Parts: sequence; C-alpha cells; structure tokens
Amino acid sequence: MPDAAQDPGEQSGIATADSAPESSGLDLTPGWVRPERNGPTDGQVAGTDLAVGLEQIERARSRIEDVAVTTPMLAARELSAQTGLTVQYKCENLQRSGSFKVRGASARIAALTEAERDRGVVAASAGNHAQGVALAAARRGIRARIVMPRGVALPKLQATRSYGAEVVLHGASVDEALAEAERHAQHSGAVLLHPFDHPEIVAGQGTVGLEILEQMPEVETVVVGMGGGGLIAGVALAVKQRAAQLGRRVRVVGVQAAEAAAYVGSLEAGQVTALKSVSTIADGIAVARPGQVPFEIIRDTVDAVVTVSEDEIAGAIVHLMERAKLVVEPAGAVGAAALLSGRIQALGLDPGPTAVVLSGGNIDPMLMLKSIQSGLAVSGRYLGVRIALRDRPGELATISRIIAEAEANVVRVDHTRAGPEPAVSGVYIVIDMETRGHEHSARVLAALRAHDYRCDRLY
Repeated sequence: MPDAAQDPGEQSGIATADSAPESSGLDLTPGWVRPERNGPTDGQVAGTDLAVGLEQIERARSRIEDVAVTTPMLAARELSAQTGLTVQYKCENLQRSGSFKVRGASARIAALTEAERDRGVVAASAGNHAQGVALAAARRGIRARIVMPRGVALPKLQATRSYGAEVVLHGASVDEALAEAERHAQHSGAVLLHPFDHPEIVAGQGTVGLEILEQMPEVETVVVGMGGGGLIAGVALAVKQRAAQLGRRVRVVGVQAAEAAAYVGSLEAGQVTALKSVSTIADGIAVARPGQVPFEIIRDTVDAVVTVSEDEIAGAIVHLMERAKLVVEPAGAVGAAALLSGRIQALGLDPGPTAVVLSGGNIDPMLMLKSIQSGLAVSGRYLGVRIALRDRPGELATISRIIAEAEANVVRVDHTRAGPEPAVSGVYIVIDMETRGHEHSARVLAALRAHDYRCDRLY
C-alpha cells in the first residue's frame, strides 16, 4: 500500500491542528473550496521560486519512460450511470510496482549526479514508496537501502526485496524508520529520497496529468487523492498549464480521508499545519503533515478539497472490484468514493467530463477482506447481529428457520456467553448474513424481533 501518509517530512516550524472529526454524514465532513469561485485556476504558482513546472514535468517524462508505463484510462460506466457524469478512471493501480510512486522515484533518481548515484540511495517506507524506489534504483543500477518498520505486512516486504533493494527493518513506525534512514544517509553519504516533498518527485508524479490530457482531451475535472500532496501537485501543474496552452481550463479537486484531512486545515490556515493524529484504512494518504513543496503548489492550483468517510472508502473499494473489475487500495479509491457519495457534486460545481485517478492497487489481502465486509455492510448487503437466546436445545434451529424464511443467507455463527449483560441461563450468538439491501436487512431484524428475540445490529 502507498505510504505517502506515513512518511513524514521535517517537523519544525509548523502549526498544529486537531485531527478531523469522525464523519457520519455529508454535512459533518470538512472540506475546502478556493475562495475565488470564478472558475478553475490556470496552474500558475505565485510568489514562489519552486523549480517545477510544465517544462520540468515534460523532462521527467522523457527520463522515466524506461521504467514507468503509460497506464490506461477506462470508462467508468457504472459510476457514470450513477452520477449522471461522464467519468473515466486513470488506472495507476496497473502501473509497475502497483502505484504512481514509481514515477516520482524514477524522476528523482534520474536527476541524481554521477557522484550521488555512486553513493546510493536510502528511503523509509512501509509500502509504495519503498517499491517505487527499489524498482527505479534497480533499473539504474543504483544501490538502494529501504528502511521499513518492524511488523510491516509480509507482501510489502517481499515485493520490495523482489526488486533487489536491501531492506532493513527498524522501529515500530515509519517515523522511527525515517529517523534510521536519515542516520544512514548522514553516515554513509547515501541520498535520502523523500516520498513527496521534493520538486523532482512532484515533476515525476505530474506525468500522470500529461497522460490524462492526451487520453481524455475533453476532460474538465480531474479528481485526485491527497496524502503528502506530491501526486495532486504534479497533476495540477501538468493539467492546468498544458490546458492553458490550449486556451482552456481544467478543474482539479483533491480528496482526503476525513480522519486524515491535513490539507483541509492547512489550506484554511494558509500555511502548513500538522494533525495530532490520523486514523484511516487509507494508509497511503494518512499524512499528518503536508509537504512544503506540494503545499505551495496546491495552494495556488487546486480548486477544492473534499473528504470522505471510512465507510465511503470501503464502499468504493467494493464498487471498483465488483462493477469495474479493478483491485484498488483504499488510498486509490478515495476519488471514486467522493463521486459515489456525492461529495464533489455537493460543491455546486458542474464537473463535466471527469477523470478519477486510481493511484494504486497494492492492498493487503487481509485488509481487502475487511474492506469488502465493511463495504457490503454499508450497502446493506452484509448484516451482523447479536442475539440473546435461552440456553436450551432447538433455539439455534429456530433462529436458523426464521432467517431462512426471511431469505437471508447465514455466513458465520459464533456462540458465546459474553455479551452486554451477564448470561447465566442464556447465551449470545453472533450471526453474519448476506442480505439484499437495507430494506431486506430491516425485514430480517423485524422477523427475529417478532419472535421475541432480543437482537442488536452490529454492522
């Protein structure tokens, strides 16, 4: 999974904001809209000497073409039908190493001097940045050392090693892994590669935007997930500056997890601020502090930022898998979640033809299982109930008959005496069922209660 969120930058000289509140409805989820509501910006970054723009993005494209591939754009037919929009997916989940990260890593490594290449590179990551750096370094014949936290998911560890990088396990978090990577860089002279806070990284990620305009020239809105900000910063520069050359404007909308909405607070404050904590299944965008380089670009180029809930992310993962036949990680699914939930439409803007970037597909199998269950529960297709019943023969058979008559399918049954109240002469059972929507779930619960069973809905 991508790790931009977990790869922090420097922590000095920043303000602090509380983490985003728990979201339970459209009006509870924070967002940000550019104050000047007179249309999309043209991609110009004011008051900065950042060495990144359309020229640098085009140069990065030529530098990374031997590593990164041009990923397809696919018509999002079901999403288009549900929203009434014309939507296409930019499938970075089909990129080499499984995410867009290899673009920025390749661009950064390609820009190293011969002396820097000889010293090798080092990075800290728990996911996609690790794999991107490992692959890009291997293609250039450069030594790569990746520091990953202990306890990192085995598939991520194996994938990073498979690209030929030296993997060192250190610390319990990416923060501690980063500290070790910095120590190694200072002592060995290796070049430390930050996952998002560098102009060359932004330029490399911006190549996604060039491809979108070429593959979908009619695009009017591009929807991009936001963590550290490297991807959306590069895409916004590329899309807006190239579109300006063609005499038109394109809107760019960012999407964050509501429980990790660092950019919302930062953009409202007009400066980089840090969240005290983040907690989201979208670990690839669970960033507590935005990057300074991306922030300066995003502040002047991105038109709006919306946020989505955990349930909406899980629902989007299921939608993409079931309806689009695409495996997408949580961070990669937030753009689709924003459209499915109506967050972008609620801005009051006419999106027009819309491109949604699916930024990665490196989802851990266990997280996939949990996401599928959560997504199905949100849509009313997976029902979990805890039922109190008398501890005597035939009770479970009666419960099963009621559920069968209600036409639900039992998936799992757990039997326990533990529950909200002590059970001396009774027991609790937890039953998971497949259902056909919210109305069907309600009928199943009503049938159980009609037979005087006390049951609590768990999910």
